[in-house]
Amino acid sequence: MTGLELLLLILVLLLVLAAAQLVAVARPFIINTVGGLVVLYLAQVVFGVTVAVSPLTIVIVAIGGVPGSVLVLALSLFGIAFVP
Repeated sequence: MTGLELLLLILVLLLVLAAAQLVAVARPFIINTVGGLVVLYLAQVVFGVTVAVSPLTIVIVAIGGVPGSVLVLALSLFGIAFVP
């Protein structure tokens, strides 16, 4: 192996480690988002509640998870925010 190949190998290894660290940090937000969106979907299917899904809605659900989606549903039901 030449010096350039070793340098590229080390660079790729560092990028893979950085990506793994990023995924480890983002994992709780991904889980919260999926759980919250499932709650919003079930509320729409079971109860007929419609919520305007926007980037702000996704951020609230990603940070808050299921309680965040309940908050979004409550605000939508009372006509305060997220009304389609």
